Amino acid sequence: MTAMCRRRHLLTGLPDAVIHLLRALEEDRRRIAADHGLSTSELRSLFRIAESGSLTPRQLAADLSVTNGAITGISTRLVTAGLLHRVPHPDDRRSLCLELTDEGHRAVAAIHADFAAMVGAATGDLTDEEREVATVALRQVTSAVRTRLTASVTADPG
Repeated sequence: MTAMCRRRHLLTGLPDAVIHLLRALEEDRRRIAADHGLSTSELRSLFRIAESGSLTPRQLAADLSVTNGAITGISTRLVTAGLLHRVPHPDDRRSLCLELTDEGHRAVAAIHADFAAMVGAATGDLTDEEREVATVALRQVTSAVRTRLTASVTADPG
């Protein structure tokens, strides 16, 4: 291997911690998906629909940055699994909405409980004050990142 191949780029401090947290959360998402017989894309779709209550396939595709065709496949698998159903759109008779079934609601509630337990165990050694500081900091960072993304989308002419 040449010296060029061995060069590494490592983050430090908070950026490094954020990357490692994101990787750990992604690993947990893969575990959760596998435990429920889902792909990570199906799990992301299920979560997004659960959060919104109802989404059109087009909205879901945009939210997940995937094609409408990908959403057709994902939603078909989730409907077949009994986790989603398609309902008529309330304002557009040519469209439909994706919503959780009762089984979908139970699955999401169980997944949320598992996630909350995992986070609770991971932060069990922190004081209530430290958890509150972490919560506020994470929300501030998330807000700042979203603001930056919105600004870059607004500034992008193409």
